[in-house]
Amino acid sequence: MSFKDKLTKIKNNLYAKADFIIADAKDGDMAFGCATAGMNDQGASLPLKTYRDDIVRVASSELVDIMLTSVSNAEILSGLNLYETHRTTPAVRLNDTTDIWHVRGGTYPKHMMQNFRSAEIIRAKAVAELGLYSVTFYNDLEQDLQTLHDYKEFRNEASELGFDHFLEVFNPQISVKTEDDFWKYNNDMIVRCLAGVSQYERPLFLKAAYNGPAATEEISNYDPAHLVFGILGGGAGTTRDCLELLRQAEKYGARVALFGRKIYQSECSISMITAMRRVLEQDISSIEGVKAYHYDLSQLGITPKRALVDDLELTEEILQVNV
Repeated sequence: MSFKDKLTKIKNNLYAKADFIIADAKDGDMAFGCATAGMNDQGASLPLKTYRDDIVRVASSELVDIMLTSVSNAEILSGLNLYETHRTTPAVRLNDTTDIWHVRGGTYPKHMMQNFRSAEIIRAKAVAELGLYSVTFYNDLEQDLQTLHDYKEFRNEASELGFDHFLEVFNPQISVKTEDDFWKYNNDMIVRCLAGVSQYERPLFLKAAYNGPAATEEISNYDPAHLVFGILGGGAGTTRDCLELLRQAEKYGARVALFGRKIYQSECSISMITAMRRVLEQDISSIEGVKAYHYDLSQLGITPKRALVDDLELTEEILQVNV
């Protein structure tokens, strides 16, 4: 079943756990530079081909519904006919705002983001069916107004070219003052910024941080037939962090997960995605999911980075509160 078929079921209130949409966010080269593929035992950067090879493995497994990459990688993968022979839908990052510029020695995320688009939509459309556009809201009038102007300009261009997109909303990486809980402000800004947008320009779904059960339930239930909510993964964390985030988010209404580092920085991308599917579709706990994941690694002869007892730890505070 294609991701659009799953999305149709979700929007028509026909969702089953097998319809949960998983995307692999392999667009790290637009954030991390030479460190994208990781480091070898000597501390030297691995070549981008290592990262690209993992994209091929994951897309070929058909365990994910969407593969998000940079346009440059999408062009190379298109030349390999990767998406013609597998059901995974190609997607590309269309803007690379400064709050994702996580280069070594850089300090960009310590400031309010500035919008920037490396990718040209007309070029992206030649190699992908879907694009990602990201925004961050700061409760700063001038900054947020410029963000919305830029998003409107993008939507106009994308709709003229007939190119679908989904909207990513980051939590700010700097302190933001609000007169109520941040998640309430952020939820309101998300739905407010889309209220005046025609169906011809609306994002197919959302991607945002998991801000807890109340935040997720509110936005997931707001207009589920037209605004499908998905979660982003953030840092790598432990295997338990990955699986518990997925479990909690789905429980409270998320229907999409876009995980990058949680997949790539695991011992085996395929095994991690299998574990994610297992927790979703077999309705097992994150604890049992971690144990099964370690068993899978043992069968593959892969030594885990952490002992089982350590990999069962929840290190993300927001997940610890709601276990």
